[in-house]
Amino acid sequence: MEQPVFLIGICGGSGSGKTTFAHKVLKHALPDGISLLHMDSYYLPELPQEQYTKAGKPNFDHPNAFDWNLLREHLTALKVGGAIESPIYDFAESIRTDRTESVGPARIVILEGIFTLFDPQIRELLDIKCFLHVDSDIRFTRRLHRDVKERGRSLESVIAQYYDTVRPMYQKYLEPQRQYADFVVGEETDVASLILAARINELCGGQK
Repeated sequence: MEQPVFLIGICGGSGSGKTTFAHKVLKHALPDGISLLHMDSYYLPELPQEQYTKAGKPNFDHPNAFDWNLLREHLTALKVGGAIESPIYDFAESIRTDRTESVGPARIVILEGIFTLFDPQIRELLDIKCFLHVDSDIRFTRRLHRDVKERGRSLESVIAQYYDTVRPMYQKYLEPQRQYADFVVGEETDVASLILAARINELCGGQK
């Protein structure tokens, strides 16, 4: 009998620590064959014109900036024990590259991203849904440091983007996803990661 595949969704605003939290969970989870999938990889190759602001800047914080069809297709394949070729996104150039990354097959797949809990079809696929609720000042500071240090952005461009799209999109589309979460995690994620990892271990029978 084939072993079931469990999909775990980690949602939260930009700078809430989704990737860090996911890696903490991976550290404590027992089963082999755990894969981490980043929703950021599924930005559209080219944003439609309506996804640009009045200033002509792309709005990467709107749900329509993502390739939902491909993400649903990939998650469905992973759910039945398949493997996928996940896109690789270049944040410095703001483009989806031609390169891909092999993901799966895996017993556990963790999907992390700002709209992990947004789509009803994807929510149906998820076995555990988690939302990171972190104060806006902390999220902004983390995003500022990350984008300047890791993504080659200027301080001014990060601040402008935050007020133009990041903050209003969080309030309109992101924060409401909290209602779909099985549990909500605050800024301190150490204990929460242990609890989620323990649940994953329980789902898999505590076996490698």
